[in-house]
Amino acid sequence: MFKKTLLMGVLAFVLTPIWSCAEQPSLTLNEAQDDTDLPRLDRMDIFDIQWVSDPRISPDGEKIVYVRNGMDIMEDRRTSTLWMIKPDGSGHVKLTDREVDESSPRWSPDGSRIAFTSSHEKHGSQIYVYWVEESKVSRITQLDNSPGSLSWSPDGEYIAFSKHVDESEPRLVDPPDAPEGAEWHDPPRVEDRLNHEADGSGTMPYGYSHLFVVSAEGGAKRQITSGDYHHSGKPEWTPDGEKLIFSANRHEDWEHEFRNSEIYSADIQSKEITQLTDRYGPNDTPRVSPDGETIAYLGYEDQIQTYQTTNLYMMDIDGSNDREIETGLDRSFDNIRWDEDGYGIYMVYEDEGVNQLSHTDPNGNVSEVARQLGGTTIGRPYTGAPHFSVAENGMIAYNRTSETYPAELAVKQKGGDEDRITDLNADLLNNRKLGEVQEVWYESSEDGFDIQGWIMTPPDYDPDREYPLLVELHGGPINSYGPNFSPTLQLYAADDMIVFYPNFRGSTGYGEDFGNELYHEFSGAEYQDIIDGVDMMVDEGHVAEDSLYVTGGSAGGTSTAWIVGQTDRFNAAVVQKPVINWISKTLAADNYYAYFDHRYPGQPWENPMDYWEVSPISLVGNVETPTMLLVGDDDLRTPYWEARQFYHALKLRDIETIYVEIKGSPHGLTNHPTHFMAKVDHVLAWFRKYRD
Repeated sequence: MFKKTLLMGVLAFVLTPIWSCAEQPSLTLNEAQDDTDLPRLDRMDIFDIQWVSDPRISPDGEKIVYVRNGMDIMEDRRTSTLWMIKPDGSGHVKLTDREVDESSPRWSPDGSRIAFTSSHEKHGSQIYVYWVEESKVSRITQLDNSPGSLSWSPDGEYIAFSKHVDESEPRLVDPPDAPEGAEWHDPPRVEDRLNHEADGSGTMPYGYSHLFVVSAEGGAKRQITSGDYHHSGKPEWTPDGEKLIFSANRHEDWEHEFRNSEIYSADIQSKEITQLTDRYGPNDTPRVSPDGETIAYLGYEDQIQTYQTTNLYMMDIDGSNDREIETGLDRSFDNIRWDEDGYGIYMVYEDEGVNQLSHTDPNGNVSEVARQLGGTTIGRPYTGAPHFSVAENGMIAYNRTSETYPAELAVKQKGGDEDRITDLNADLLNNRKLGEVQEVWYESSEDGFDIQGWIMTPPDYDPDREYPLLVELHGGPINSYGPNFSPTLQLYAADDMIVFYPNFRGSTGYGEDFGNELYHEFSGAEYQDIIDGVDMMVDEGHVAEDSLYVTGGSAGGTSTAWIVGQTDRFNAAVVQKPVINWISKTLAADNYYAYFDHRYPGQPWENPMDYWEVSPISLVGNVETPTMLLVGDDDLRTPYWEARQFYHALKLRDIETIYVEIKGSPHGLTNHPTHFMAKVDHVLAWFRKYRD
């Protein structure tokens, strides 16, 4: 039986008040909230939400530069600009006077300059350098494609980066020349790659990503890597400035072995590439120790299953003495950095819905540093991207979130107190009445697993009243929710609904076995995990049994479609961007090549019934629930025609249904603020139609 456990070196996470069926005979919701004149969150408020990402503290710990993200109401898009602040919260200023998007700030080793990338209507995305003392900025590249993964050389003279190098598309025939003045259609496009498109960007350009170096004062770039392989991971310089350490997949069958990668070194002068690891599976995120003797990195040996935890390794700089750092934590590590002493490693891992920053020494002794990093996923309550950096004096800067605010900037010394030094959303969120979030644990009747979830109550919650229940299911399915700020759920709660969002089996942050419960089983026992949570809510009398609603996106949409094929107890459902037919999904989505064996046994043509039996379309003949299908017409991850299969079947059966297609939206449905609003508006409109 899976039970929540207190991890070594991890403090138990406690919300106040705690709502836990395992420990209390009945649920105890928050008391009625004070009656004030504050308005509830409104859909137009999303244009005022701001959040912190990629905080970078200067080497001396005296300044922090970070990316300040927001929404442009006139251009209907997300924005990102660089801001500077001191660790005590003073000196908070915009870094440059530019009004274009800026990202990826990186301090030079001596702290005198900041390299960053920025998009410009005329020049495209380029690398810029900002001189801190002089407050001057200059563009130092003129690249044909966008740069990424910036990394300063130890002497501050060069910047390494990655960039795509274009190659010609294949052709089978040469079309004739059009007569002068004629308007002919474009010639056919020929495709011969396994991986050829990506949700959100469409067809990938032909060519490969490579590593380059350029003078920090500008000049000609110099390509370091070569060959028909992609090299897009962040390069790490060795302290002597002679080599780059990076992750890539340079295996002969790299297209089909897409989960396999190794750590390599490349000599800056000779460009000779040396392979340092040899483990089947992902080996990435190399970090070179300050003394240049050790490489820390992340990876695991691929066992061909749905979920595996990512482990921490160390090896000597030449690849010898490769060893796993045994921490005793059954969690997946991410975003590692050497500590200020060059001895231990800072790392982030997700633990029961919360991103935790911890420190380990080379012997695996772990201590907690900070909790609830992230908060950059504006929409649903995912943990978001946990970002942090460490100064030479041990000061740590990171983005921090909670159920009441998205990512803000915080600082602390290891073992010291946390100071949150920004409050970008104070003027908005301090003047809105929000729903309150509470934690819950309950037991699955399927096999006794402990399941964690959260409940958001409406503003002005009245404990003597029964409320409609909206169940919101996360995507992935190898993903998780947590006690994180979510405008989507706040807008649902503002419509006088209690919102329940569980981390059913398959969710991350509960260990490898729990995350791997969906191996060859999705959709399956997670259905019972969800329904048991609904039963708990109903049995305790806080929600109306005849006013239940369910929705979710991506894998959550798939689960929603599965649920209405299994039960008719929900008044209405909204199936967002789902997989409806696993056979068509795994042969036509942008990541069509990634499912066989890891998710389901064999290929669809080898075991069609295995795929069919976990497809919601197999249950469509049972559906009686009024169901909306909500998609983006540019979605390549779960293409819109997946939802149409369910919609058409329901129409043929004369079941109440509607199909909503958000134009120009990829899989996320939140790339533009108006897409976000359209999603929430349509979910609430459909549920209102069937509310008592």
